[in-house]
Amino acid sequence: MAAKQPGEDERSEDQRGGFLVRLREFKPKEVFTWQLAKTLAMGQGLAGLICGTAVSSQYLAAEFHLNAPMLQSFLNYTLLCATYTSMMICRRGDGNILQILKRRWWRYLLLGLVDVEANYTVVKAYQYTTLTSVQLLDCFIIPVLMILSWWILKTRYRLTHYVAVCLCLLGVGAMVGADLLAGRDQGSTSNILLGDGLVLLSAALYAVSNVSQEYTVKNLSRVEFLGMIGLFGTVISTVQMVILERNELSNIIWSWQVGLLLAAYALCMYALYSFMPIVVKMSSATSVNLSLLTADLFSLFCGIFLFQYNFSGLYLVSLVVILLGFIIFNAVPTPTATATSSSSSSSSSICEEGCYENPGATEDDSNRDEDPGRIPTEVEEEDEERRADKTDSSRSFREETDGDRTVEHSI
Repeated sequence: MAAKQPGEDERSEDQRGGFLVRLREFKPKEVFTWQLAKTLAMGQGLAGLICGTAVSSQYLAAEFHLNAPMLQSFLNYTLLCATYTSMMICRRGDGNILQILKRRWWRYLLLGLVDVEANYTVVKAYQYTTLTSVQLLDCFIIPVLMILSWWILKTRYRLTHYVAVCLCLLGVGAMVGADLLAGRDQGSTSNILLGDGLVLLSAALYAVSNVSQEYTVKNLSRVEFLGMIGLFGTVISTVQMVILERNELSNIIWSWQVGLLLAAYALCMYALYSFMPIVVKMSSATSVNLSLLTADLFSLFCGIFLFQYNFSGLYLVSLVVILLGFIIFNAVPTPTATATSSSSSSSSSICEEGCYENPGATEDDSNRDEDPGRIPTEVEEEDEERRADKTDSSRSFREETDGDRTVEHSI
């Protein structure tokens, strides 16, 4: 057994003492802030919107045998285009749509393609693999998001963030276990390998889209992001819908129920796309996607009443664990390298402004500042000597003038 070094016990005691000090200084009010509560509430609102899209899609597939994911995406992108692209057309200057298209049209074309295919591949995956595989592999978006945020956005995560992510993924595992116990392992098994690959591809595409969204809304404009996504998403989804879903569109049996469900899906997706940039700007894309992990749980709770799903207590455990991980992740800020460099550059610029802030300083002032040997007592003595010399000279001058006056008077 190796002998301990002399300073190891002292270091361990200091670490324990430091931990106890940090534990005593912990203030819940600094962690559970209004900002955190607002982010949590808005994130769960987004999860509720995803639940609305899932329930309406399941009704369309189960009751009316309508499987047209591109048609549903087309309706969403059309609403975005009608709203936000029209706003960009009415703008003037650099925010006008023509100016933006001249500078970076190809970037938004690629981003629109990524977003459309992310929505399409995840829906297509349900035709080849099981629901359990989709729920598990869809969490692949979290590590991809963290890698892209570290690489592109220069986000620096701490140990607490990794622990929080693992806690959220543990909650997803509890949800999948509850599904298996309840016998809800639905889906197809026609080509599991292809289906799992589509889920992973969709998660990677969603990660790219969300990181691009975070960068755009924090550096450019939310309206610009949604307007460009609506414009290019409408064009791409229209072309893809005509090519891939011609037969499904011709076989649709239209009724007011089908129209109502399609409208509900489109409105939920439109609200999700409209409000998600706001939450992303308040927190981050990774934080929002951690919050969206509860969307499957909301869908399950709705399915208990709508589709007679079996209830399991693990669903509640999963919900609590995911929310706890989300709170821990947002309780500790995620510093970025750009923010650190900008703060250091701003401090240096402030220093430079302070150094050149007084251009009217004289040479005497500068020499006085540069002479470190001068002390206040010596300065006071010199001032007193100057005042004494002035009084002596004025006294002698006064005596000379009085003498002249007496001579003139005697003459």
